Amino acid sequence: MLTDVPHVGAQNFARPPFEIFDLSLPPDCPDIPGIPDNLRDDWIFRAAQMLLAQPCDAAITGILELTGLAANADRAWMFEYDKTLLRFRNTHEWCRETVTSHITDLQDTPVTMIAWLQQFLSANQAVMINDVGTLPRPARDLQAEMLRQNDKSVLCIPVFFEGRLRACIGFDATRGHIHWTNTVISALSSCSALIALARYGNNIPAQQNKQPLARLSADPLIYIRTYGRSRGVTSGEIVGLRSARDYTTLYLSDGSSMTDLRPLSVWAGMLPSGHFHRIHRTTIVNLHHIAALDRHAGKGGDRWEIRLRIFDEIWTVSRPYRRELRSKLGV
Repeated sequence: MLTDVPHVGAQNFARPPFEIFDLSLPPDCPDIPGIPDNLRDDWIFRAAQMLLAQPCDAAITGILELTGLAANADRAWMFEYDKTLLRFRNTHEWCRETVTSHITDLQDTPVTMIAWLQQFLSANQAVMINDVGTLPRPARDLQAEMLRQNDKSVLCIPVFFEGRLRACIGFDATRGHIHWTNTVISALSSCSALIALARYGNNIPAQQNKQPLARLSADPLIYIRTYGRSRGVTSGEIVGLRSARDYTTLYLSDGSSMTDLRPLSVWAGMLPSGHFHRIHRTTIVNLHHIAALDRHAGKGGDRWEIRLRIFDEIWTVSRPYRRELRSKLGV
């Protein structure tokens, strides 16, 4: 029997509000009293059994129940992105009998609502939110939604397949604060890899099981939030972005600019990586709006500069970002 019962109750305020775990690194799973050493192997085995024996959707729900109960969670869930990574929908959920379901709430939802979280998920990083109530200011929209769902602690695991973010799975704690361990994070991450293979893989059994990604708006909007108002734009309308300390200035294809109340790091995780490229630690540009690239600018001829459509000003390319930019432009 799988047993992993994290502490539920008053939050240990020695812990930070949230912690980040890089899933691209080997799992760091130190011995922890009360947690079986074979938890990860047990979860992988049981998840594989379900995915082989049941239709994919039923198996995913079963895996969420299995792992949610074992981790003493109150709610386990999965949401999937559309192809643009600009909208998502809740596709699978398990809840304890006394816990409210929210699977019907988050459908065709702009990713801007989870923009703070998205910056970590897109970098293949798990996020352990120890205390929802103390999340930082850039996470305000996400925090409001979590509080509405009575969440006190939340674990989020990105689901990647073939190098692309496809979904996210995780746990909610509503009865009290929980700190899920590295062992649980590693085990759930392994289950997410099996789910990704079954749902998005190209083998014939997986294709028979899997459901298509959410068919959402053909041209979804990203909402720029300023003081007192918001404006929805498509990703194609965003020409470039520049950091303005804790905020971000967006330059739009109609020649206007707006300052959004979120930092550039949040936008970096939210924008489609295939269309946008960082050219400086403070600057991101839309590759489709680059009109010219000069690789021999400046007095010494060693500075890289680009010109964007609409805007006449010069945008400088820092050395760490040059090789990838040249590769993406094919020059």
